[in-house]
Formats: sequence, structure tokens, C-alpha cells
Amino acid sequence: MSLWKGHTALITGGASGLGAQCAKTLHAAGMKIALFDLDTEGGSAMAQALHGVFAPVDVADPQSVADGFAQVKDALGAPRVMINCAGIVRAGKTTSKGEPHDYESFNQTIQVNLMGTFNCATHAATHMAALDPIGKDDARGVIVNTASIAAYEGQVGQIAYSASKAAVAGMTLPMARDLAPLGIRVCALAPGLFKTPMVDGLPEDVQASLGAQVPYPPRLGDPSEFAGLVSHILENPMLNGEVIRIDGAIRMGAR
Repeated sequence: MSLWKGHTALITGGASGLGAQCAKTLHAAGMKIALFDLDTEGGSAMAQALHGVFAPVDVADPQSVADGFAQVKDALGAPRVMINCAGIVRAGKTTSKGEPHDYESFNQTIQVNLMGTFNCATHAATHMAALDPIGKDDARGVIVNTASIAAYEGQVGQIAYSASKAAVAGMTLPMARDLAPLGIRVCALAPGLFKTPMVDGLPEDVQASLGAQVPYPPRLGDPSEFAGLVSHILENPMLNGEVIRIDGAIRMGAR
């Protein structure tokens, strides 16, 4: 990761799961690490372990995001890499038991997953645009957002989550085109079934059943595999404007 070594990577949702693994992987590659999360205890511990900076940020709140970026810039310099992993899952059908889908639940999912990604990406791009270009392609930075296979094959009860992740996937190309003249690339990853803290809380037999649905390899994805693809995106300048599925060829049926 020679081009990015010594520069700052900012990861949202960095206290655990996919975000934490991205932070560890990029730190091992020589980057300075900044983390946003609402888990103050976990985020602070992770930042301390990586000799980085933690800011307690609500990604759905533009002012909180702006304050977090100011803190990171003061401590480590403006980030050249932005990895958006923060997200929530709220289950609910379009209508159920004679009641419409709860508005606040749907709206919160959109606010965190979509608007949170947008808030951090637009602030990151603004900071990156003010940096000097580096490397043979005059690069200023890379933004990697997290969509989901639910953006394409949402399951029963995933209307809010699927809508939020489909929007993240949908803004990838126009965001990349917006930022191309500035030397900033944008990609998104659409992970399938991964071993995250949410899944870790399930019984072992349920985890095994979920993993068996994946064609190959027939198991849950490891966060290191997600982080490895993030690293490759950073290193491959021709990856831009792309949403990449990382799912072991699973295609979720209607159920």
C-alpha cells in the first residue's frame, strides 16, 4: 500500500465487525487510523490499540460528522481514505398485523445507512479535494462505501434495510463521476453473509445453517476477506465507480 502508507484512513463503525477489521488491516499496511462510532468504549479501545484517534460520531447527524472530521484533521491530518462501515438493521414488513410499517424505524435505517454514508463521504471528499495530489495518477483519495446483497435480493422484512443499501449502491457511480476531476475514486462493496458481531450472537447451529446457504465456500465470510478487498481497491487505480459483490456466489431467494 505504498501510495497510502503514512496517510490517514477514517473508518466509520470502526469499533467492531467489518469496520474494526478494516482498521486493523490498514494499520498493518502503515496507515494512520481514525475511527467514528457511537460505541465509545469499544471505539476508544480499538483506537488505542492501533495508536489512532477515536471520535464519538453519530453519522446520521451532519454536525456530529463535521465535528468528528475537524478532530481527525487536527490530530492526524485530513484523511485520504474513507471507509464507511457504520450501519444498522431494522426488521419490519410493509404492513403487518393490520398496521403499516413503523415510520420511525424505516426513517432511522435510512438516516444511518444512507444519510450517514452520504454525510461522511461528502465531508471526506471536501477534505480530500484540498490535499495535494500524489502518485502518477495525481490521486487525492479513495472512498469505499458498504452496500449489501440486500440491495439486490432483499428478504421478507428487509424493506428499510434493502432500500438504504440499494441507495448506497445507486450513488456509487455518480459520486465517482462527480469526484473524478479531483482525483478521488469511489467504490462500494456489497457483502453477503459475514461473521460479524450481529451473527456471532446467534446459536452455532444457526450460524452453520446460514453459512451452508453460500455456494462456495459454504461458510460465513470472514471480516478479513472484506478488509482484504478494501485493500485491493485502494491499490488498484482502475477500480472506480464499481459496486463489488463479495458473497461466495449466493443469490438470496424470495422467502
